[in-house]
Amino acid sequence: METPICDYVKAYADSDALRLHMPGHKGKSYLGMESLDITEIDGADVLYASEGIILKSEENAAYLFDTARTVYSAEGSSLSIRAMLYLAVLYGKKNGKRPLIAAARNAHKTFLTAAALLDLDVHWLYGEEAGNILSCVLTAEILEKELSAMLEKPVAVYITSPDYLGNTVDIASLSRICRRYGILLLVDNAHGAYLHFLPESGHPIALGAAMCCDSAHKTLPVLTGGGYLHISKNAPEMFCEMAERAMSLFASTSPSYLILQSLDRANAYIADGYREKLAGFIPKVRAWKEQLHRQGFVLTGDEEIKVTIAPKSYGYTGTELAEILQSRNIHCEFADPDYLVLMCTPETGENGLRRAAEVFAAIEKRTPITDMPPKIPRGQQTVSIREAALSPFCTIPVENSKGRILAAPSVNCPPAVPIVVSGEMIDEEAIRCFRYYGIAFCDVME
Repeated sequence: METPICDYVKAYADSDALRLHMPGHKGKSYLGMESLDITEIDGADVLYASEGIILKSEENAAYLFDTARTVYSAEGSSLSIRAMLYLAVLYGKKNGKRPLIAAARNAHKTFLTAAALLDLDVHWLYGEEAGNILSCVLTAEILEKELSAMLEKPVAVYITSPDYLGNTVDIASLSRICRRYGILLLVDNAHGAYLHFLPESGHPIALGAAMCCDSAHKTLPVLTGGGYLHISKNAPEMFCEMAERAMSLFASTSPSYLILQSLDRANAYIADGYREKLAGFIPKVRAWKEQLHRQGFVLTGDEEIKVTIAPKSYGYTGTELAEILQSRNIHCEFADPDYLVLMCTPETGENGLRRAAEVFAAIEKRTPITDMPPKIPRGQQTVSIREAALSPFCTIPVENSKGRILAAPSVNCPPAVPIVVSGEMIDEEAIRCFRYYGIAFCDVME
């Protein structure tokens, strides 16, 4: 498969051109890659007004993912999430609907910033009792019940699958319900770019979503920040026509050509035997999971290449396991009191899996930890997300926050899933959750 962005940039770097344009390093080597770091000069195309090498590369990606349109992001899935929601708002207005989104509660905080910027109204979907803030087990039955009870139907349903713990939902069933109600299905698929290349595609677009975002850098060999906005062949035509405008509304006008080259190169990587490489790697991950299970560890999630351990029954917190791994120069993706998340890809290799397995094999079982996470609060929305997020605020100890209205969520990435949403009143349940997850301060409206 052609790599038009990489080919152009390499030819430019080899040409000994006098660079009287940005960036300021002028191709001189300070970190080692500067000769390949360019800007949108003549011939290099323009991201979000593409008609040359970027458009060709995106068309290659659309072919690989079997979409109507795939647009690159040099700013991760966060940019694509905002663009998706913007397109949904436009579609709703065109059809006489106000911007109401029904969203699974485990949405990434980017969803909240987008809701503030676009002044969305959100109807939260809680799903089955998950016992943690990172998962929202939304079944077809629950969605049907929620939608049928809503007097005003939303423009779109927004879900996260896979979630941070590796749980997936039945997107095919959810998409059928959405189609019956004439509602768009939008999916935060940041952790699942690889899903299309399984023997049977588990990618949201293949399963009926109108749009989804993928963080290519999470599971494909792409530089951090590389992502996609995917649009289904069954989505409204306006989405393809407006996709670049939607991205440009929120994007930097100085995209990283290092990231664009990485996305471009990934097309060739995928086309050159990635399906086979992935198919050969998955049994090795399964074998390690089985080994962990035999040792006595409890695993959760159904994602093939993510290993999520619930270690309290083995006598450890996720944070303690992370520290053991780090002492052996093995670094996890995420750890909290209840979970340890390890993200693997074919690039981890069999030796990488073996190295991690040896550390776990040496961890002795201890007395189980019996304390459980607090109940996830169902906040009372007092003011809109936009009003709360864009209002003056003060930072106070969570112990003093009961009855106050949250301005911006106090949550880092990972996992970036808020306990309380902007505009909700903080209650005792929320304070218990703050304490449990180590959040000492929060921002509240003045």
